[in-house]
Amino acid sequence: MDWRDTGILLSSRRHGESAMIIDVFTPERGRHAGVVRGGASRKVAPILQPGAQLDLTWRARLEDHIGSYTVELQRARAAIALQNRTMLAGLNAVLAVLAFVLPEREAHPELYARTQTLLDLLDQPDLWPLAHLRWETSLLDELGYGLDLTCCAVTGATEDLVFVSPKSGRAVSASGAGDWADRLLPLPGVLRGEGEAEDADIVTALGTTGYFLEHKLAMEQVGKPLPQARARYIDLLGRRATTAR
Repeated sequence: MDWRDTGILLSSRRHGESAMIIDVFTPERGRHAGVVRGGASRKVAPILQPGAQLDLTWRARLEDHIGSYTVELQRARAAIALQNRTMLAGLNAVLAVLAFVLPEREAHPELYARTQTLLDLLDQPDLWPLAHLRWETSLLDELGYGLDLTCCAVTGATEDLVFVSPKSGRAVSASGAGDWADRLLPLPGVLRGEGEAEDADIVTALGTTGYFLEHKLAMEQVGKPLPQARARYIDLLGRRATTAR
């Protein structure tokens, strides 16, 4: 059997003397692995760079086999990311998180489209941090851990929402928090699409989304900590925010 699709290269690793096993994210078949014969050759290896957009043809005798890919490059992204240390870290973070949380061979076409849009902003470092935050919230939505930031979980108020409940993922107002305020997560305005999208505020917001990625997706669903690539990206973004002050 065989199929053809486009896909984003998440990772690759050597297989034998000259082949590579690649893990790709496709719109119709989700995260899907396969072998690229001759993938370590001078001709093919430069194509198999992180984040590359590939035209893929997959073949296998049976559907549950790992199968083999033939690949053609549609768009390279690693070279763009290499021009900016923070963007390179951002690219690595997105790819590592996707490879970590996505189940194999389960389609997520909307998340795929959002991921492609995000990666196409790698040459715009001023726009990337907010786009990355929006992408993380959509990732949580897609995988069943979306945040409800429309009103206070305690009072129902829609104003003065400054916290997020780590248990329910719902917003909490300052008055509704009461004595529990120190146990709640921060809710910066940027997470609700309000105010200026400063790097420092985005870092705070990523701390909140990161809580749910770590404690809900990673530990409860996968059973392992999130990849360190995400923490490295946020550290670099935090340094950039400090320098900009």
